[in-house]
Amino acid sequence: MNERLKSVVLRLSELKLPLDHSEADLAAAVLRRLRLAPDQLLGLRLVKRSVDARKSTAISLVYSLDLELGLDERAEAKLLQRFARDPHLRPRPDTTYHPVVGHANDRRMRPVVVGAGPCGYFAALLLAQMGFRPLLLERGKTVKERSADTFGFWKGRADFNPESNAQFGEGGAGTFSDGKLYSQVSEAKPYVRKVLEELVAAGANPDILTLHHPHIGTFKLATVVRGLRQRIEALGGEVRFECRVDGLEFNPKDGSIQGLQLRNGERIPATQVVLALGHSARDSFEMLKSAGVAMQPKPFAVGLRIEHPQSLIDKARWGKAAGHPRLGPAEYKLVHHCNETANLGRSVYSFCMCPGGLVVGATSEPGRVVTNGMSQHTRNERNANSGIVVGIGLADLTPYGASADDPLAGVAFQRHWEGCAFVNGGSNYQAPAQRVGDFLANRPSQGKGGIIPSYQPGVCYGSLAGCLPEFVLTAIREALPAFNKRIPGFLMEDALLTGIETRTSSPVRLPRNEITLESCNIPGLYPAGEGAGYAGGILSAAIDGIKVAEKVALAITLPRPLPQEALNESVCDPT
Repeated sequence: MNERLKSVVLRLSELKLPLDHSEADLAAAVLRRLRLAPDQLLGLRLVKRSVDARKSTAISLVYSLDLELGLDERAEAKLLQRFARDPHLRPRPDTTYHPVVGHANDRRMRPVVVGAGPCGYFAALLLAQMGFRPLLLERGKTVKERSADTFGFWKGRADFNPESNAQFGEGGAGTFSDGKLYSQVSEAKPYVRKVLEELVAAGANPDILTLHHPHIGTFKLATVVRGLRQRIEALGGEVRFECRVDGLEFNPKDGSIQGLQLRNGERIPATQVVLALGHSARDSFEMLKSAGVAMQPKPFAVGLRIEHPQSLIDKARWGKAAGHPRLGPAEYKLVHHCNETANLGRSVYSFCMCPGGLVVGATSEPGRVVTNGMSQHTRNERNANSGIVVGIGLADLTPYGASADDPLAGVAFQRHWEGCAFVNGGSNYQAPAQRVGDFLANRPSQGKGGIIPSYQPGVCYGSLAGCLPEFVLTAIREALPAFNKRIPGFLMEDALLTGIETRTSSPVRLPRNEITLESCNIPGLYPAGEGAGYAGGILSAAIDGIKVAEKVALAITLPRPLPQEALNESVCDPT
């Protein structure tokens, strides 16, 4: 008597197929890999697809698939036993996100979130989904108004606005970027899946759920952040724009947060505040320092943007397959460890690589020049660009701070060199630029070469000397030939360097309790995201917002699980 068949769902990963394969080839490869009969494969669903281009002559696509199999108990047991030591076939993991609190419908003082970047928006969204009706305060404008101000500045149609630019406003700094949704930090898959699904629900392309290196694209991001705002408001939350927080109020009994002071004179009572400021909120960092919030200086990186023809990168990475519709524009990731003697062993690496993208102005203060990169979803501009950056350690900040441990020494460092770049660019927000051949030869560039610069508001050809510390420029000069070995043509004479890139990450960290995620010395204040030093990019910032929202929800609904002494620095993140 035949045993009864049942549906079994397994996840198969690292299934490689040639670039030119059909859907039928994919199913056939699954059957061969698992040694199954055709009628045993009931269906398959794409989980992730990536490109293996380690050999440009034999590029393959690598799949992760959820397989629905029709097996009886004996066949299932034999299959699992046969692949018991194979890490690429396992039961499908549960990636469902489960909130820590059900729908609270809480009518006590609502939590406040400061900052409408990915961290702040996801903190507010999760709090709203759990029933806490959060209030979100953003110093900048709505994404529509902010886009008009930012693009107007880039195109020369509007003056620079310190409160509405590539750093400040709805969506945060990530709104004018490639919208990359991958992180080098290993995060629990339910958090990752939660972020991606919410972004799709807010208007992002569903392909972000399956691509190995998903991105949204600059223009699409504007739609997505509006969608996130609408979802928060539909759940009872409130989002206010042009509401800059200029002061904190503390409970005199225990030092906990009890209110926020806005620039317009309004006072917002609050006992639970998520501080999701972003990495460029320098005036807010100064306010926090004055208020006595625990802060530390933190390493970061600075450097230059480099532009090449996208076709050169495609050919270097994809070889003869360049232009294949399944590949799209090529990316790269490069690292060089400098000579220990000459450059103190510093690392130089590519940062925020934007295939088929643009270099854009990303300053947030008058009289400074900052570059960043962005791409549309199609990534179809003529140039590829990337930051080429050098690590800055705490010892490098000593000349810029009031003392060796001044938490704002990194801010002073950034401001100094951004001001130098502003002057070198002509003091009109144009960026200083130099062709790679001239940069390596230490001679000024007299004019443009074969690459049309994409930087807006425009470039001023000359020398990048004096725009960054000499050790940074020396390290980049050492790294470029090494990168050329990885990407043939990277050292092309007319490749263009534009300065300067300084906002790679926050120059400060706001230490927090590793259990409650509150500030080490201010109960009820939750530093979060990039600005607090706990994220690097859209995905990790959004996940940190979710984690902090969970702690806020538990703090509101449950009595403190730990005695007050658990809030002291002994359980704070020491990094």
